[in-house]
Amino acid sequence: MKERIALLIIITSLTAFLIVFQNYFNTLWAIVFLIAIMVLYSLYSYAVTKYKKRKLRKNPPIVNYDFHPFVSILIPCHNEHEVIEKTAQNILNLDYKDFEIILIDDRSTDDTAEIIKNLEKKYDKITAIIRDKNATPGKSAVLNEAMEIAKGEAILVFDADAKVEKDFLTKMIVELEPADVGAVQAQKVIINAKQNFLTQCQYNEYILDTHFQVGRDAIRGAVELRGNGELIKRQALKSINGWNEDTITDDLDMSTRLHVKGWDIRFCPDIKVYEEGVTTFSALIRQRRRWVEGSIRRYLEYALDVFTSKDMSLRVGFDLIAYISEFLLPFWIITEIIIQAFHFVKGMENCILSSIFLLVATGIFFALGFIYSLKKYSHFTFWRSVYEAIVTSIYFITIWFPIAMFIIIKIIFTKKTMDWGKTQHGVANVALEGININD
Repeated sequence: MKERIALLIIITSLTAFLIVFQNYFNTLWAIVFLIAIMVLYSLYSYAVTKYKKRKLRKNPPIVNYDFHPFVSILIPCHNEHEVIEKTAQNILNLDYKDFEIILIDDRSTDDTAEIIKNLEKKYDKITAIIRDKNATPGKSAVLNEAMEIAKGEAILVFDADAKVEKDFLTKMIVELEPADVGAVQAQKVIINAKQNFLTQCQYNEYILDTHFQVGRDAIRGAVELRGNGELIKRQALKSINGWNEDTITDDLDMSTRLHVKGWDIRFCPDIKVYEEGVTTFSALIRQRRRWVEGSIRRYLEYALDVFTSKDMSLRVGFDLIAYISEFLLPFWIITEIIIQAFHFVKGMENCILSSIFLLVATGIFFALGFIYSLKKYSHFTFWRSVYEAIVTSIYFITIWFPIAMFIIIKIIFTKKTMDWGKTQHGVANVALEGININD
């Protein structure tokens, strides 16, 4: 109810603002202002990233390679018989010595439980947990249950389809050593990008997310955990009382709570965790609906904490607030177009062309981000980057804008549910070995 009221107030205020603004001012100025803010924020992140890179080149940070705490690797499994054995084999090959793997079967209806029990018998480093059929559902509940037996001072979470290189943990653990760092996130990469149009778009989307995460890391802003390939200090985890079992996006919820408590989250673009992209449109919509709803709800739930936290820096707070706009922007643009279209049909004075220009300008903004990201992090040629950027920007707006509108309406008018929409694994038709996304 609290989330519903908060969102209703925000949306009503924004709609009222748009109506009043259009009656007294030229809408074009609002568009120019919005675009200017987006561009300035991007330029600021870019400049700070470049400065940080140059500074680190001149004065490389002192890395404490003696920091090697025992790590508990948690892998929740729900109907993962297609992938879990290969994933466990891959994680067992890590060159880091002090770790354990805890595989947790979450009420599977296939033979996942049998598979992980056999793995437990075969390997000393693996422990299997078979949850009761009546246990609390959801990834957060799974992870909290695993923490009851986890021995590590650091907790590494993987999805059941994760694949990493041998030195993943050796390289990542040193980033967790500073006292103020509560968690570290690896770069997520879609392993089956070449499978079809949707998986290629998801690959490009993840690369743009990498670009944004690098910028947020450079300005020491609100870097977010991504669920797969996240490394967390036990101390930080205890300070926020573990995972929130009343959320459908455990990673985003935890990110915000860590920031509110004053913990820093770092992002490592050079350390990659590979995962499968969903291959069908229906699966993509289910996944994105969960992501958008979970993200909006955590902003609403922790809004007061963000504004009143004494531990969180102003820089992180500003960054969190700035990113709330990514969900309000679709509502703003679509509402703006509807209002102007109504004026146009009624023969009233309108700014319908300016509203359409706002939509196009938003697409151009994301396209430029895609071009830069794909060239920098995937080393695509310029023209391939341009092509992929145009296609993915259309995909991005087509997918995210309607979903954001739908979720806003859903939160306001329906009860909260814990339908977290599990992502299907075992659909990738490529292997990690020899993968080359640039072909």
